[in-house]
Amino acid sequence: MHTLDESIKGVGIPEVAQACGVSERAVYKWLKNGFLPKTEFFGKTQYAAKIEAISQGRYRACDLLEISQKKLLAA
Repeated sequence: MHTLDESIKGVGIPEVAQACGVSERAVYKWLKNGFLPKTEFFGKTQYAAKIEAISQGRYRACDLLEISQKKLLAA
């Protein structure tokens, strides 16, 4: 399993921002926090799925959500 940082940087911050429809600054915030926004867990956004799609399956959405959930619960 990869880290969120490794996954996002592996795809590219500008590419993730564009695919998710957010600013690069927002993506840097995810990296700083170590998890995707809480909206991912309430079904309001699908950033993990979009990252999986642009990485062509290299970084799986379920793994990104698991990483985020663990970090979020530890905070």
